[in-house]
Amino acid sequence: MSSIELTPSQKSILTALINLHRGSEDAVKGEEIAEEVDRNPGTIRNQMQSLKALQLVEGVPGPKGGYKPTATAFEALDVDQMDEPASVPLSHNGEPVEGANIEEIDLSSVHHPELCRAEIHIQGSIRGFTEGDSVTVGPTPLSKLVIEGTVDGSDDTNNILILQIDRMEAPVGEPAH
Repeated sequence: MSSIELTPSQKSILTALINLHRGSEDAVKGEEIAEEVDRNPGTIRNQMQSLKALQLVEGVPGPKGGYKPTATAFEALDVDQMDEPASVPLSHNGEPVEGANIEEIDLSSVHHPELCRAEIHIQGSIRGFTEGDSVTVGPTPLSKLVIEGTVDGSDDTNNILILQIDRMEAPVGEPAH
Protein backbone atom coordinates (compact mmCIF):
# COMPACT_ATOMS: atom_id res chain seq x y z
CA MET A 1 0.00 0.00 0.00
CA SER A 2 1.48 3.34 -0.93
CA SER A 3 1.41 5.85 1.82
CA ILE A 4 -0.43 9.04 0.99
CA GLU A 5 1.43 12.25 1.66
CA LEU A 6 -0.96 14.80 3.07
CA THR A 7 -0.27 18.46 3.68
CA PRO A 8 -0.67 19.60 7.29
CA SER A 9 -3.91 21.39 6.42
CA GLN A 10 -5.32 18.32 4.65
CA LYS A 11 -4.38 16.28 7.71
CA SER A 12 -6.13 18.63 10.10
CA ILE A 13 -9.24 18.76 7.90
CA LEU A 14 -9.32 14.98 7.59
CA THR A 15 -8.80 14.52 11.32
CA ALA A 16 -11.62 16.97 12.07
CA LEU A 17 -13.86 15.12 9.63
CA ILE A 18 -13.08 11.74 11.21
CA ASN A 19 -13.67 13.07 14.73
CA LEU A 20 -16.94 14.79 13.82
CA HIS A 21 -18.10 11.73 11.87
CA ARG A 22 -17.24 9.47 14.81
CA GLY A 23 -19.43 11.56 17.03
CA SER A 24 -22.48 11.44 14.79
CA GLU A 25 -21.96 8.74 12.13
CA ASP A 26 -23.76 11.12 9.75
CA ALA A 27 -22.29 13.02 6.86
CA VAL A 28 -20.46 16.08 8.12
CA LYS A 29 -21.16 19.51 6.69
CA GLY A 30 -18.31 21.58 5.29
CA GLU A 31 -19.31 24.40 7.66
CA GLU A 32 -18.82 22.18 10.71
CA ILE A 33 -15.35 21.22 9.55
CA ALA A 34 -14.57 24.86 8.81
CA GLU A 35 -15.53 25.79 12.37
CA GLU A 36 -13.50 22.94 13.82
CA VAL A 37 -10.27 23.88 12.01
CA ASP A 38 -10.93 27.64 11.96
CA ARG A 39 -10.92 28.07 8.17
CA ASN A 40 -13.56 29.44 5.87
CA PRO A 41 -16.00 27.02 4.22
CA GLY A 42 -14.69 27.89 0.74
CA THR A 43 -11.21 26.68 1.70
CA ILE A 44 -12.72 23.48 3.07
CA ARG A 45 -14.64 22.89 -0.16
CA ASN A 46 -11.44 23.29 -2.20
CA GLN A 47 -9.53 20.95 0.07
CA MET A 48 -12.36 18.42 -0.08
CA GLN A 49 -11.98 18.26 -3.87
CA SER A 50 -8.37 17.19 -3.47
CA LEU A 51 -9.24 14.77 -0.65
CA LYS A 52 -11.98 13.28 -2.86
CA ALA A 53 -9.46 12.88 -5.66
CA LEU A 54 -7.26 10.95 -3.23
CA GLN A 55 -10.35 8.85 -2.35
CA LEU A 56 -10.10 9.82 1.32
CA VAL A 57 -13.47 11.51 1.42
CA GLU A 58 -16.82 10.83 -0.17
CA GLY A 59 -19.37 13.52 -0.79
CA VAL A 60 -22.93 12.81 0.26
CA PRO A 61 -25.49 14.77 -1.76
CA GLY A 62 -28.83 16.10 -0.50
CA PRO A 63 -30.06 18.16 2.45
CA LYS A 64 -28.53 15.76 4.97
CA GLY A 65 -25.41 15.65 2.85
CA GLY A 66 -21.86 16.54 3.51
CA TYR A 67 -18.67 14.53 3.68
CA LYS A 68 -17.73 11.15 5.05
CA PRO A 69 -14.28 9.71 5.54
CA THR A 70 -13.55 6.56 3.52
CA ALA A 71 -11.75 3.55 4.99
CA THR A 72 -8.62 4.81 3.23
CA ALA A 73 -8.84 8.02 5.26
CA PHE A 74 -8.27 6.05 8.45
CA GLU A 75 -5.27 4.33 6.90
CA ALA A 76 -3.87 7.63 5.65
CA LEU A 77 -3.95 9.00 9.19
CA ASP A 78 -3.19 5.56 10.54
CA VAL A 79 -6.22 5.51 12.77
CA ASP A 80 -7.24 1.91 12.84
CA GLN A 81 -10.96 1.36 13.01
CA MET A 82 -11.16 -1.33 15.61
CA ASP A 83 -14.10 -3.46 14.64
CA GLU A 84 -12.71 -6.38 16.62
CA PRO A 85 -11.01 -4.90 19.66
CA ALA A 86 -9.87 -8.35 20.77
CA SER A 87 -7.66 -8.81 17.77
CA VAL A 88 -4.94 -6.45 18.97
CA PRO A 89 -2.47 -8.24 21.22
CA LEU A 90 -1.14 -6.48 24.30
CA SER A 91 1.80 -7.60 26.35
CA HIS A 92 2.96 -6.29 29.70
CA ASN A 93 6.61 -6.70 30.70
CA GLY A 94 6.91 -9.32 27.98
CA GLU A 95 3.89 -11.39 29.08
CA PRO A 96 0.77 -11.48 26.88
CA VAL A 97 -2.20 -9.96 28.69
CA GLU A 98 -5.24 -12.22 28.41
CA GLY A 99 -8.60 -10.60 27.91
CA ALA A 100 -7.35 -7.06 27.43
CA ASN A 101 -9.23 -5.65 24.48
CA ILE A 102 -7.78 -2.57 22.91
CA GLU A 103 -10.50 -0.19 21.82
CA GLU A 104 -8.39 2.54 20.38
CA ILE A 105 -4.81 3.59 19.88
CA ASP A 106 -4.50 7.32 19.85
CA LEU A 107 -1.19 8.63 18.58
CA SER A 108 -2.05 12.10 19.68
CA SER A 109 1.33 13.74 19.39
CA VAL A 110 2.82 11.92 16.46
CA HIS A 111 3.57 15.23 14.77
CA HIS A 112 6.01 15.94 17.64
CA PRO A 113 8.35 12.96 17.36
CA GLU A 114 10.22 14.02 20.49
CA LEU A 115 6.98 13.80 22.48
CA CYS A 116 5.99 10.51 21.01
CA ARG A 117 3.19 9.22 23.16
CA ALA A 118 0.38 6.83 22.52
CA GLU A 119 -2.85 6.57 24.41
CA ILE A 120 -4.01 2.99 24.55
CA HIS A 121 -7.71 2.70 25.38
CA ILE A 122 -8.39 -0.69 26.94
CA GLN A 123 -11.63 -2.50 27.68
CA GLY A 124 -10.98 -3.94 31.10
CA SER A 125 -8.86 -2.96 34.04
CA ILE A 126 -5.40 -1.44 33.79
CA ARG A 127 -4.72 -1.77 37.51
CA GLY A 128 -1.71 -4.03 37.09
CA PHE A 129 0.22 -1.48 35.05
CA THR A 130 2.60 0.93 36.74
CA GLU A 131 4.86 3.66 35.45
CA GLY A 132 8.04 2.34 33.90
CA ASP A 133 6.50 -1.01 32.89
CA SER A 134 7.16 -2.05 29.34
CA VAL A 135 4.18 -2.59 27.10
CA THR A 136 3.87 -3.85 23.54
CA VAL A 137 0.68 -3.26 21.58
CA GLY A 138 -0.10 -4.76 18.22
CA PRO A 139 0.05 -5.72 15.49
CA THR A 140 -3.13 -3.79 14.71
CA PRO A 141 -5.62 -5.31 12.23
CA LEU A 142 -5.20 -2.88 9.34
CA SER A 143 -1.74 -1.44 9.30
CA LYS A 144 -0.05 -4.17 11.38
CA LEU A 145 1.36 -1.39 13.52
CA VAL A 146 3.37 -2.51 16.54
CA ILE A 147 4.12 -0.08 19.33
CA GLU A 148 6.62 -0.78 22.08
CA GLY A 149 6.69 1.65 24.90
CA THR A 150 7.06 2.41 28.56
CA VAL A 151 4.09 3.28 30.73
CA ASP A 152 4.30 7.01 31.33
CA GLY A 153 0.98 7.47 33.06
CA SER A 154 -2.51 6.12 33.16
CA ASP A 155 -6.09 7.21 33.47
CA ASP A 156 -7.79 4.57 35.60
CA THR A 157 -11.28 6.01 35.22
CA ASN A 158 -11.18 5.70 31.46
CA ASN A 159 -8.82 2.71 31.31
CA ILE A 160 -6.25 4.56 29.27
CA LEU A 161 -2.55 3.76 29.38
CA ILE A 162 -0.22 6.50 28.27
CA LEU A 163 2.93 5.14 26.73
CA GLN A 164 6.18 6.82 25.95
CA ILE A 165 6.84 5.20 22.57
CA ASP A 166 10.23 3.51 22.38
CA ARG A 167 9.74 1.84 19.03
CA MET A 168 6.98 1.89 16.49
CA GLU A 169 6.91 -0.11 13.30
CA ALA A 170 4.59 -1.14 10.57
CA PRO A 171 5.87 -3.77 8.19
CA VAL A 172 6.58 -2.84 4.61
CA GLY A 173 5.95 -5.56 2.07
CA GLU A 174 6.86 -8.88 3.69
CA PRO A 175 4.88 -9.82 6.82
CA ALA A 176 7.05 -10.01 9.92
CA HIS A 177 7.59 -13.52 11.28
